[in-house]
Amino acid sequence: GTGRGGTSLNGVLYGEQARYFADEISKERTHAKVGTVAMASAGKDLNASQFYVTAGASLDSLDGKHTIFGEVTEGLDAVARINEAFCDDTGRPWQNIRIRHTVVLDDPFEDPPGLGAHVPEGSPALARDEGDDRLEDDWAPAEEERPPEEAEKSARKAEAESRAVVLEMIGDMPDAGAKAEENIIFVCKLNPVTSEEDLEIIFSRFGKITSCDVIKDWKTGESLCYAFVGFETKAQAEQAYFKMDNVLIDDRRIHVDFYHSMYHQWRSRKKAGGAPPPP
Repeated sequence: GTGRGGTSLNGVLYGEQARYFADEISKERTHAKVGTVAMASAGKDLNASQFYVTAGASLDSLDGKHTIFGEVTEGLDAVARINEAFCDDTGRPWQNIRIRHTVVLDDPFEDPPGLGAHVPEGSPALARDEGDDRLEDDWAPAEEERPPEEAEKSARKAEAESRAVVLEMIGDMPDAGAKAEENIIFVCKLNPVTSEEDLEIIFSRFGKITSCDVIKDWKTGESLCYAFVGFETKAQAEQAYFKMDNVLIDDRRIHVDFYHSMYHQWRSRKKAGGAPPPP
């Protein structure tokens, strides 16, 4: 978007005369919470397609003026990061912030007649104005300007963050705010014969091992070929992460990662009376 206005669904279906729709103001809906989502109207009954998300609480000056239609239930950290973006005098960020992907989890409304003809096969191509001096949202220093270790770490982190979105949606993480413990690594593709004692000896070259768990089938007791190895410090875990990926152990090339390490959170939850979701 350009920030210079849009059109409502009615405008798409019925033309410019139906570009806006009327306000739907309710005294029960207020801007009391962070993450309130409402229409950014151009005036009374001038709602098109633009909306805003509040980054502060108790914004009662907006009550009764804008149509509130939702709230952010997860991901308030993203709202906070957007709010902290560096902006020019007009309030526009120096680095573009874009919605790259959306998923409709539940749509209780019937599609209006004729809508299908207006639904594109894919997202529109990005068109930038001449002289636009903004950085794109995916901008990063050129690879040749960064040390190889930093570039590799950044690429792995970006991949892991995208996987985390899927893990939250399918319930494969203990809760929405769960974070991997930085001093624990995830090791997979193990040979079934590799034991906890073997891993502890191998990984102890990077520092003192605080935990080492090869996960086993609860019925047969056989290894499921993955494990969690904990260190005293984050720095020791990082060294193991970079040095041990794709290393040969018991005729198997293992894979090491940071971002699947939810095992200890699940174990803590189980002790407290909870349990991971069923497969």
